[in-house]
Amino acid sequence: LYGLVNDYEDFLLERVFAPAPDMEEELRRRSLPLFSLESYRPLHHFDVVGFTLQYELTYTNVLNMLDLAGIPLPADARGEEDPLVIGGGPGAFNPEPLAPFFDAFVLGDGEEVLPEILAIVKEAKTGNRGAGSRSRLRRRELLRRLAGLAGVYVPSFYRVHYFPDGRVAKVEPKEKGIPPRIVRRVVADLDRAYFPRRPIVPFMEVVHDRIMLEIMRGCTRGCRFCQAGMIYRPVRERTPEVLQKQAAALLRATGHREIALTSLSSADYTAIAGLARALVDAYGCLGVGISLPSLRADTFSVDLASQIERVRKTGLTFAPEAGTQRLRNVINKGVTEEDLLAACRAAFSAGWQRVKLYFMIGLPTETWEDLDGLAALAYRVLREAEVVRGGKRGKVEVTVSLASFVPKPHTPFQWEAQDPVARLEEKQAYLRQRLRDRRLRLSWHNPLMSLLEAVLARGDRRLGVVILGAWQRGARFDGWEEHFAWERWAKALEAAGLEASFYAHRQREREEVLPWDHLDTGVSRAFLWQENQRAKEGITTADCRWGDCTGCAVCPRLQVDVRLSGKPAFGQGFAPWSARR
Repeated sequence: LYGLVNDYEDFLLERVFAPAPDMEEELRRRSLPLFSLESYRPLHHFDVVGFTLQYELTYTNVLNMLDLAGIPLPADARGEEDPLVIGGGPGAFNPEPLAPFFDAFVLGDGEEVLPEILAIVKEAKTGNRGAGSRSRLRRRELLRRLAGLAGVYVPSFYRVHYFPDGRVAKVEPKEKGIPPRIVRRVVADLDRAYFPRRPIVPFMEVVHDRIMLEIMRGCTRGCRFCQAGMIYRPVRERTPEVLQKQAAALLRATGHREIALTSLSSADYTAIAGLARALVDAYGCLGVGISLPSLRADTFSVDLASQIERVRKTGLTFAPEAGTQRLRNVINKGVTEEDLLAACRAAFSAGWQRVKLYFMIGLPTETWEDLDGLAALAYRVLREAEVVRGGKRGKVEVTVSLASFVPKPHTPFQWEAQDPVARLEEKQAYLRQRLRDRRLRLSWHNPLMSLLEAVLARGDRRLGVVILGAWQRGARFDGWEEHFAWERWAKALEAAGLEASFYAHRQREREEVLPWDHLDTGVSRAFLWQENQRAKEGITTADCRWGDCTGCAVCPRLQVDVRLSGKPAFGQGFAPWSARR
C-alpha cells in the first residue's frame, strides 16, 4: 500500500509506528505530537490516518497513538479539520469494539479500494467534484460518500440494538441509502494487482528483514478455528513467470539475501516445486536463500524445504494443532500422525536438528485423552530422530508450542465457548508434567491474554468504553507479556458493568445475532454452521482446490474464482464455480 499510494501524483503516504514507553514519555514530556518517519510531520496534519488491525491486543496502542497525535479519540468529537481515521486488516472483520474511535473501516483487499477512498477525500478537500463545483464536502457528507463504496464500513451510520440480557438484537442503518450489509473487497487477479518493486530497505535489523514475495492469497484447507482461512477466500495464485520477474526486480532494488515465499500455506502453491527450483538455481550461487514460512506436515514439504534451503538451513515448523486424530478431524486439520512422523523422519534424515510443533489447547470437544495424545506425539517425534540417527540421541531439539483456542468471528467455531482461565492453566500444568525431557522445549501462551483476545475478538460496540478505560489506566502493548496487566482490563470491565465471561465463555446459539453479522466475507453463515455441526460429528471437509465445491458460497457471491497457476500436486483437478453444481 505504501508503494501503491506514493505512485499516485496527488497522494502521499508516510509511516508511523507506536512508540515504545520510553519514547512516549519523552514525547509527552516535551509536548511533541506523534509524527511520521519520513518528514516528521505531525499526524494531525494528514488528511487520513490509517491503522492495520492485525491483533486485538494492540487496540490500546491505537488509542495511545491518536492521543499522542492530538487527534480526538471519539470519532464524533472530531471537527472538519481533523484527519479521517480508518482501519483495515483482519481486525476490521469485527471492528465493533473500536467503532467509537474510527471514522471508517475497509473490509478485505486494499489495493483497489484505498485509491478510491483517497480520491473521494481529495475531492472533499479541494472541492473539485466536476460541473464547476468548488464547494468542499463537510465531514458527514464525506463519510456518506465513503459509505457508498463497496467494502467500506462507516460505523456511525449504524445503530446497534441490544436485548436486556446484553445480546445484540440487531444492527441497522440509521438512514436511507446506507447498505444494510458491507461486503468485503477482493482482488480477483493477483498477476494484475499492484506489486511494489522498490520497497523500503531498513537500515537496522527488523523482524521481516527479507524479500516478501507473496505467491498466493487465500486458503481453502478449511481449518475450523482459522479466521484467515475464511476471510481471505478464495485461493488466488500468482503465476511463476510473474513471481520470477518480481523476485529479480526486488533483488536488484534491495540487496536482501533471503526471499520468503509467503502465503497462508506456501507448500500448497501448485507450482511451488518449479518456482522454488528456478529461484534457487538463479540466485543460490549469489548467497541468496529461499525460505517457506509455512509448511504442511508431509514429506513433500520437507523434500521441498531440502531443495530450497541448500544455502542455509533453519528450523522447520509444523502445526499438527491437536494430539489425536479424533480432535484433528473435529478441527478439520487434514493431517494424520503418520504424515507428521514421516515429515519429521525426512527432516532429521536431511540434516535438520530443530523442529517446532504448534499445538492448540482448549479446542471444542477436547478431552484429557487428547492432551495425553499431544504429549505422546511429541515423544514419538523424538524417537523418530533417534531411529534416523541409529539410536543416538544427538543434539535434536523439539519445541512444543501451546496456544490457547480463541473463538474468532466468521469461523465455524465463532459460536463456541472458550475454556475458562483456570481450566487452561490446569491443562498447561498437566502437559508440563508429561513433557519432561531436556530435548523438549515447551512454550505456552498466557491464558489471561487469550481471554482478553477472545473478549475483544467477539466483542460488541459497548467494549469501546472498556478499551478507553484500560488505556486510561495505563494499558499499552498488551500483546507483549512484559507490558500486559489483566488488572487494568478487569477494572475497566467492572466500571463499564460488563463481564469478560459474557464474551469469552458463553456458548452462542445458532439464531443469536452476532455483532459482526452485518459484515459479509462472502462465506455464508449457513456454511459456517454446517461446518460447526460436522465438527461435532467428527466429519472432515475436503479442500475445494483438489475436489468438489464445498458450498461456502464465496465464489458466486463475490463473483470471483479460484486461480491456480499449476497442476494440483494431488487429488482431483479443479473446476471453477461456474462449472460446478
